[in-house]
Amino acid sequence: MPGPYSPNHRFGIDGPPFTDPHPSQPIPGQQAAPPSAAYPGLLPPPVQYPKRRRRRLVLGILLALVLVTGFVAAILHGSHSGPTTATISDATAKTAIQRYLDALEHRDIDTIARNALCGIYDAVRDRRSDQALAKLSSEAFRKQFTEAQVTSIDKIVYWSDYQAQVLFSMRVEPGTGSAPREQVQGIAQLLLQHNQVLVCSYVQRTAGSY
Repeated sequence: MPGPYSPNHRFGIDGPPFTDPHPSQPIPGQQAAPPSAAYPGLLPPPVQYPKRRRRRLVLGILLALVLVTGFVAAILHGSHSGPTTATISDATAKTAIQRYLDALEHRDIDTIARNALCGIYDAVRDRRSDQALAKLSSEAFRKQFTEAQVTSIDKIVYWSDYQAQVLFSMRVEPGTGSAPREQVQGIAQLLLQHNQVLVCSYVQRTAGSY
């Protein structure tokens, strides 16, 4: 009597042989080869991409520096290219002070008042008080000296390109008839305006009566 098993022994004892229905899929548990195994040798260095934020920051700083430099240059250019083109030198200071002393000596009221008003003479409508002060200044000078000659500019202290304080020496002949005095010092405050130097104030430094 035949048993439960088929007499065809070509299929084996346990049935037909097993075949993998999905041969393309890897067997579970098997590890894939690392990426470096497919590329012989060392891997190339990573590509460095430029950072846009850093570039924008550098460009912004450079632009700010250019703007600041241009602004400073404009200020310097404007300070040197104002309405005046001359400078207060020893020669121009000596000429201006001597002109003022001559005006005091010869009672030139308009010249004295123009210097004392220090650049605003032409804009003043009523100059009577200024002319009165100019007369008093001339009378006081004429009582003190009969002549004054500037001999040297001892020191110039610049307040700006058009303002300066000047220490000067002069030779004077006292109004009392005494002997001339040498090296009498005075201080004058000068203003340069429209290529003309004005004596805004004048004070004698040497004490004593003549």
